[in-house]
Amino acid sequence: MFNALSFQVVLSSPMILYAKSLGASATVLGIITGMMPLLVILQIPAAQYVERVGYRRFVLMGWSLRVGFIFGMALVPLTAVFLHANSRLALLLLLLFGFNLSRGISSAAWLPWIASLVPEPVRGQYLVREAAAVNLASCVCFVLSALCLSGSTRSWQFAVLFGFSATMGAVSLLFLKRIPDVTPPEAPRGSRAPVPWAEMLRFDPFRRLLRAVTAWSVGYGGLQAFTVAFLRGQVGWDEGTILLISSVAFLGGLSSLGVVGGRLDRFGSKPTLELSLGVWVLILVGWLLLAGRALPARVGTVMVLHLLMGLFASLVQMANTRLAMAVIPAMGRTHFFALYSVLTSLALGLSPIGWGMLIDAVGRQEPRWLGLAWNGYAVFFAAVAGVLVMTLLLVTRLKEPKAARMEALLRDILIHTPHRVLLRLWPR
Repeated sequence: MFNALSFQVVLSSPMILYAKSLGASATVLGIITGMMPLLVILQIPAAQYVERVGYRRFVLMGWSLRVGFIFGMALVPLTAVFLHANSRLALLLLLLFGFNLSRGISSAAWLPWIASLVPEPVRGQYLVREAAAVNLASCVCFVLSALCLSGSTRSWQFAVLFGFSATMGAVSLLFLKRIPDVTPPEAPRGSRAPVPWAEMLRFDPFRRLLRAVTAWSVGYGGLQAFTVAFLRGQVGWDEGTILLISSVAFLGGLSSLGVVGGRLDRFGSKPTLELSLGVWVLILVGWLLLAGRALPARVGTVMVLHLLMGLFASLVQMANTRLAMAVIPAMGRTHFFALYSVLTSLALGLSPIGWGMLIDAVGRQEPRWLGLAWNGYAVFFAAVAGVLVMTLLLVTRLKEPKAARMEALLRDILIHTPHRVLLRLWPR
């Protein structure tokens, strides 16, 4: 939870808003958004050292280093008295690179560590509770950020916000030290054969999962950054309003605890993914209508979209992680997870850069077609919707022997959750 209070400032909307205040273009915003997942590629060379160093020590070293970079970011807004906006943006990008570099290396040990700690029968429950804790902390973080940036923002307000992020990151290290360590599985002695990356990619259940998660990453990659940029640049809302509305997404993520609960273990990941991606396509249609000026950008409408985004993004993330833990074998787990993280993160990192270039390429043009104004953001939302439709098709081909049908999951949610009260009260 303390880690969420920290990274949501540095890797999310507050950082996008600060970069936007320095004059960053959509392409630069895409680079900022994509930097974190792109540097996850360092898990590949780092994976060979994880088992030698140990899970906890490896993660702790990387997290400690990245907290130091956040303290450096807190000083950047204070340089406004002698540095031009372009220079501050360049310095910020340098510190973000250092932050994401240390994060990318240390994250090689995180998923293998958690997969070793949490027994398979309760991994779904663990992931749901973890997501609830992270979303609760993230919601608090965004509300505090909105209060800090309310009104006409100045540089010192961003400095306070980044300082808060660094402090929360330092506190999270105290709790990280208390997580039990796990002895990694021993590799066969005397074997110096290279890691069989190609054989790992040919493992059919793993390959199918990689395809689906990579497609999801391409679509989801720039959504958070460019919805913020759309509300700030095209709609014209101030930073405080945008952050308050964005905080609703984490309430949606928190509600996943009640929507899914233990169902992820009972029904499986595949039906959860099918249901979530179907709703995601409808969410993108909503954003398309807003960007295409077919619907007015009202606070209530945008809040509903954020609520649904938070809920179903959380469900997709939990379902993907649980399925990865299920299909990845114990032997070679560190390298399997490194390959999984790297390939999907490359898509997650490159896609916002591509989306940003697309938005900049369309520019301020707004040709009318099908009753919509096809500006850069409308084209972006339509393209993402198309990618998520393809993702849904890939999900239907996933292999999960014990998975139920999506209809069974949906029926159970509608009947056995508190939401049935709303359905009964709805006028017929």
